[in-house]
Amino acid sequence: MTRQAALARWHGMPPNLQGACWMLLSCLGFSVMVSFVKIVAPELGTFETTFFRCFFGLLALFPLIAWHGIGSLRTRHLGMHAWRGILGMISMMCAYFGIARLPLASYTALSFSKPLFAIVLAVIVLHEVVRWRRWAATLVGFLGVLVMMRPGTESFDPNALFALGDALSIAILITVLKRIPAYERPLAMMFYFGVIASPLALIPALPNWVWPSPLSWALLAAIGITGALSQYWWIMAFRTGEASAVAPFDYSRLIFTGAVGLIFFAEVPDAWTLAGAGLIVASTIYLARREARLRAESASKA
Repeated sequence: MTRQAALARWHGMPPNLQGACWMLLSCLGFSVMVSFVKIVAPELGTFETTFFRCFFGLLALFPLIAWHGIGSLRTRHLGMHAWRGILGMISMMCAYFGIARLPLASYTALSFSKPLFAIVLAVIVLHEVVRWRRWAATLVGFLGVLVMMRPGTESFDPNALFALGDALSIAILITVLKRIPAYERPLAMMFYFGVIASPLALIPALPNWVWPSPLSWALLAAIGITGALSQYWWIMAFRTGEASAVAPFDYSRLIFTGAVGLIFFAEVPDAWTLAGAGLIVASTIYLARREARLRAESASKA
């Protein structure tokens, strides 16, 4: 099949199917990235790994910038990008600390609690009205978090709090930037994230700097490239398809990372992890569908 024929076939697909393909590609890239993080983070530390993720991710964008032109970086919202860089860096540091110390499936399941925190923040910060169904789903999701973490028992792992810190940081980011214009280009969003987050991550990395081994250099480059591409594919998924149709495919990360953890790190999720993950996933899928329905009703009334 020629390149033109492949492009014509791609553009002929329904938008929601395109969005699902982007999301599955993003989840696969994310799973590859976290496996590399799990290998290299214990050697270099969380801060240095975060710096190289941001730095190599920024370098990976330059071919895309050359392809789309410098005009693709125009923005009127530098302040929002600054907040995105700061909160994204904090989220990444929490994530990499948790990934290095938790089973991949456990970390991934806990990271799905972002919508649960976002609901609470929307009420506190944005003064949104949340009906009882969404509150009930949110409570079920947090119950799943408690089932997975089992606080007060010998099985409790405090490192799981970093996975929740990652989810909370992203939820704050979503709340702060909820009104970012839809026309803001994905490439610009990623570029300014790298420009802001790279030097910020370098500062805490310098006191305990460790020069990477040749293998670690290769893994760090792979982390930056796969991380940047996965983020770009994730943005493209929501830009292409409807959120209610695309979002459920994000949970394929749990399958991918679970398989990676089992095959390469001999990680076998226990029954509590599976039960808690099921509650979190079920509640967040319900919240996504409920929110999509409310948006549709609001648009029809308007």
